Order: sequence, then structure tokens, then C-alpha cells
Amino acid sequence: MDIFSGLNPAQREAVECLEGPLLIMAGAGSGKTRVLTHRIANLLAHGVSPYSILAITFTNKAAAEMRERVDRMIGAGSKDIWLSTFHSFCARILRREIEATGIYQKNFVIYDASDTQSMIKKCLKELNLDDKQYSPGAVLGAISNAKNQMMGPVAFAQHVRINGTFYDQKVSEVYTLYQSKLRSNNALDFDDLLLVAVSVLEENEEIRTRYQRRFRYIMVDEYQDTNGAQYELTKLLAGGHHNLCVVGDADQSIYGWRGADMRNILNFESDYPEARTIMLEQNYRSTKKILAAANAVIEHNSNRKKKVLWTDNADGDPITTYLASDERDEARFILDNIVKQNTIFNTPYGDMAVLYRTNA
Repeated sequence: MDIFSGLNPAQREAVECLEGPLLIMAGAGSGKTRVLTHRIANLLAHGVSPYSILAITFTNKAAAEMRERVDRMIGAGSKDIWLSTFHSFCARILRREIEATGIYQKNFVIYDASDTQSMIKKCLKELNLDDKQYSPGAVLGAISNAKNQMMGPVAFAQHVRINGTFYDQKVSEVYTLYQSKLRSNNALDFDDLLLVAVSVLEENEEIRTRYQRRFRYIMVDEYQDTNGAQYELTKLLAGGHHNLCVVGDADQSIYGWRGADMRNILNFESDYPEARTIMLEQNYRSTKKILAAANAVIEHNSNRKKKVLWTDNADGDPITTYLASDERDEARFILDNIVKQNTIFNTPYGDMAVLYRTNA
């Protein structure tokens, strides 16, 4: 197995860099999953135990894709690598360590969206709050954001007392009751998995040290989308050795609405002054015209790490813009183009997509 086969110079540099903190700024379509897979293979080739490697992704789909690639490249040697999402990783930790909280038992249950929605409705009813004025979904979102920023009910109550509105204060009351009910049921919601795992590691040196020694090499994908709890978890795990490789791109940050903090990736070099930074700027996915347009737009964002994506792909079709007079005109233009593509160019409907900003 040639670990460096098919890698461009920047990808190879990232795969070769195994020790110390590493920031890989990976532009869209630049082969970051390939780099992470080859980097894991290189760690194993250097005698690192798969048991010591932790790779964290954001979605189950991304984790499954990376697992498949690692298995295909490495084979049986990859089975002991911890490769999972943040939430799955925290759930595994808590199954072993949650009793250190003095609150939960190891047989805790994890509430899904339906469970949490139902419990919020009960809390609203007990507090005599109108669920039309205090939408269960909106209240849950506010509680989720608080947990993602490492604020439990007490900290959130203190925060809204100083900075919040009357609405926020009522949400705080719901949060307190909601969390009490979760604990009474030995239950955690999805956000608790992170919040409680971080608390366990922060407050128990023996447990923290054990996991720092266990995971000597840590990789985190999509680092630009990490929230406060995920950021703290990563810092705690890497605290003993700083062999932390994060991959991301501030230009692709899309989860600010659910607590993601782009400063986590922009401040990585401040958090780890000894960090090495590698730019992946060669794009394998798009045409030259698409990249030129994307670069022209994003270069006006001052809150980013400067890079310019390029490609060896074809120029591609020109990008056209249509300024519609109103929504009806816009819809007619889109429909006419779909029909034209299908009837004149025989493009199947399934090969066409319409993207829109809001689902309203």
C-alpha cells in the first residue's frame, strides 16, 4: 500500500505531518476526506496503535464514509480506531463514566426529538405558559443553544437575568423544570451528551487523564462548525499531548444558527501557537467558472483565512443571472428553463435541481 499515491503536494504535506497541532484549511472539493484517511494510514505505518486514534466527524453519513474508506485502505487494522460523530463518541464515554456526575446512572436513556418536544409541552403546561406564545420548538432551540455554549439552567438563569428579555426569563424557567424532569427520568437529550461529557472530563482529573493517554492522536472534521461544547471537549482531550489535527474551512461555515462558532477555527493558531497550517486549495469537484465566481464573492469576507481555490477541470458553462420582476416572474423563468432542458436537451428531470434560500 502506497500511502502517498495520488496525493497532491499540499495533501501529502498534511498526511506527513503527524506530531503536534495541525490546522488543515480545506477548500470545498479539495479532498479532505482522502487526506484524513491517508493520514490515519500513515499513523498506523509509523507504529501508532489504532486504539490510540480518534477521528470525529459531524454526521453519521460522513462517519460511515470515512469508516468505509479506512477499512478499504487499511483492512482489519482499522477496527480499533474510534471513528464517530461527536454525539456518538460522548455517548460511549458516558456509558462508562456518567456515574461520576453523582446524578445519572449508566443505564441512562437518550431522548429523541419527539421525547424532548413532548416533555417541553408538559413543562409549558405546568408553568401555565401558552404554547402559541412560547412555541415548544423555539423554546427547545433556545435551550439547545444554551447547552451548546456550556450553560446549564443556573448559568442560563444568571445570563438572562442580566442580558435577557422577559421571554428569555420564561424560557429559563422552562429550562430549569425541563432539566429537572430529565434527571428524574435518568434521561439525557442530544445536547446533554456533549454538555455532560465535558463536565465529567473537566471535573474529574483521573478520568480526563485516562482519555488523554488513550487518544494520543485526534482528528476533527468540519472544525468550523464546532460549537462551544464541542470546542471544549476537543481541547480537554488534546490537553495532554496536543496531537490535534483539525480540518475545516471558515468559508463553508453554515451552522451559526445552531451554535457553531467560526472563531474556533480562526483562533486555532492562537489556542495552539506551535500549530502548523496547511492550505488545500486545489479543487477536484467544480469547473473553473464556478470557482472564479465563488472566489470573487468570498474574497470580500474579511473574517476568514485567505485562500484562492483553483482547478485543473474544464472551464464549464457560463453562470447566468436573471433579475425577476416578482415571485411569479421568477417561478415562470425557472419553469420555462426546466421544460427547455427536458424537451430540447433531453435532460431528465431527476438531473435538475432548484435551490432556494428559505423553505417558506
